[in-house]
Amino acid sequence: MNPALQTRHLVKKFGGFVATNDVTLNVATGARQALIGPNGAGKTTLVNLLTGYLEPTQGSILLKGEDVTRTSQNDRVKLGLARTFQINRLFADFTVLESVTLAVCERRGLAGRFWRPVGAHGEAVEEAAELLRQLRLLDAAHHRTKDLAYGRQRLIEIALALATRPSVLLLDEPAAGVPTSESRELFEIIAQLPREMTIVLIEHDMDLVFRFADRISVLVGGALLTEGSPEAIAEDPQVKEIYLGESVHG
Repeated sequence: MNPALQTRHLVKKFGGFVATNDVTLNVATGARQALIGPNGAGKTTLVNLLTGYLEPTQGSILLKGEDVTRTSQNDRVKLGLARTFQINRLFADFTVLESVTLAVCERRGLAGRFWRPVGAHGEAVEEAAELLRQLRLLDAAHHRTKDLAYGRQRLIEIALALATRPSVLLLDEPAAGVPTSESRELFEIIAQLPREMTIVLIEHDMDLVFRFADRISVLVGGALLTEGSPEAIAEDPQVKEIYLGESVHG
């Protein structure tokens, strides 16, 4: 079986600065894989390359075995790759249900008819409501997104990504700015997503990473330092010295 997502000798340069340095990554189908590293390690740049937001200087990207290195962002979404961002990108005055229904309509090619009466796209509304149920948001379906707590807004962004029916979901710091009590619930919900969906996560909260991930990749200076299970990464002397510090798991 092909990995869900791969990079081969991926390089991204901005002038003389090397932001991504010869990264070869293999993400297994159904994995819960975390990308960690200190600030400036190149994590978000790597995600931007994976999703087509940036073009690599060298190297290649494969999605389910298909080379997508020069494929547009929209076409990667159609092929099953979706992402969230460090800062949420929501329609503040839409209700939660309207927001997710619009995303479903977009996938179905119905976005131009979104403003017709609900009955014109009832199946899309039903699908959106089911996504809200999975993410424990159904009680907020008719609330405006800007009126919800920030942790729930991050869940709405995940719902928008899930509306594209991805096989690979990239989460860029989903708990950023979220209070600890809300972030734990957020990760409980993410952990319950179907295992056939591959999840790649960037997150600074190491407690959340070590509870969630079954494999961790460590980036330093744009390069892949090491990879392994959470247990192996926690005991790796290079990781302890460069990133985690003895105090975290010592």
